[in-house]
Amino acid sequence: MAEHPAYPVGLRLTGRKVVVLGGGQVAQRRLPALMAAGADVLLVSPAATPSVEAMADTGEITWERRPYREGDLEDAWYALIATSDPEANARASAEGERHRVWCVRSDDADAATAWTPATGHSEGVTVAVLTTNAKGRDPRHTAAVRDAVVEGLRDGTLVAPHYRTRTPGVALVGGGPGDPDLITVRGRRLLAEADVVIADRLGPRDLLAELPPHVEVIDAAKIPYGRFMAQEAINNALIEHAKQGRSVVRLKGGDPYVFGRGMEELHALAEAGIPCTVVPGISSSISVPGAAGIPVTHRGVAHEFTVVSGHVAPDDERSLIDWPALARLTGTLVILMGVDKIGRIAETLMAHGKSPETPVALVQEGTTAAQRRVDATLATVAEVVVAEDVKPPAVIVVGEVVAVGPKPLA
Repeated sequence: MAEHPAYPVGLRLTGRKVVVLGGGQVAQRRLPALMAAGADVLLVSPAATPSVEAMADTGEITWERRPYREGDLEDAWYALIATSDPEANARASAEGERHRVWCVRSDDADAATAWTPATGHSEGVTVAVLTTNAKGRDPRHTAAVRDAVVEGLRDGTLVAPHYRTRTPGVALVGGGPGDPDLITVRGRRLLAEADVVIADRLGPRDLLAELPPHVEVIDAAKIPYGRFMAQEAINNALIEHAKQGRSVVRLKGGDPYVFGRGMEELHALAEAGIPCTVVPGISSSISVPGAAGIPVTHRGVAHEFTVVSGHVAPDDERSLIDWPALARLTGTLVILMGVDKIGRIAETLMAHGKSPETPVALVQEGTTAAQRRVDATLATVAEVVVAEDVKPPAVIVVGEVVAVGPKPLA
């Protein structure tokens, strides 16, 4: 039997009895996939790992706390034999053979009637990799092949065209703080499948160069606005391309809902009857300080952090921020879009009780090759920004956490 390759097949186990013998590490690894397949799982084992026991406690599986005995595989469709008793494994395997139950054996692949492939998933596709025969099986190579295929599907480097009609629509994709490696795998896959990409200036620009030639890339900053406001023009562009039957990605910096006006775009699409998917992104409010060696919270230093927009000054009537309340907080204050207003922000915080010696860090072009960090205090930050020629985009961190990490390199 070992001289012939295994015949690959996908088992549909929903509502069907699956028996797992043994509650150790093998069962712990295999049970989640069986439960996800909808199997009616019976675990037979005198003991189990804490994780397996928790599955039984929550009712996800049925656990009979005893050793294997003849008849356990009756009416089963599939069995995983993974006890520490070789004799019990052999008897269970023999029972499976008599009842024509496909059995996987963790202790002896040659004696098994089925093998478990290395599996991975990527948005509606299951990748399963099997070694061609039992002799000379190399599980690490099998897993490596699986990982390479799944990673390629997820990050868009392995693109398989869709031959069935796709539903046109829009995906609002958070691109992360700038480093192309920090976009989510789902966001990268949707980019690879897009017909049109409408991109923000702060999105991960390097990813645009990787798109297939047929993809139309539109710079949101260059959409002809005419009589429309900028956001209205962007909304209209999303709607028009989607109505033409195209798959559209709105690539935004950070997260679509963190000062990204994503909800405005979602509302416009909903009113136009356009389906929309929202893909969260890593917000620069957390990732950029982290990339510069600054934790937004730290034990004994800061138990909270607050993120605010600095695009309008504290004395501007349009401001919705309670700056006096922020000055009284003892945690970390993260300010986005506030480089040109930081002088007035610092004055306001100090006027309401914040110490002039409070550390401040400005991280420009965070997570990119051009990243740089400039340190100051509330009292000096206005002068430092000018002297160091700090330009947007930059994330500003105010609080004692700035001084927690190693001193920044010169």
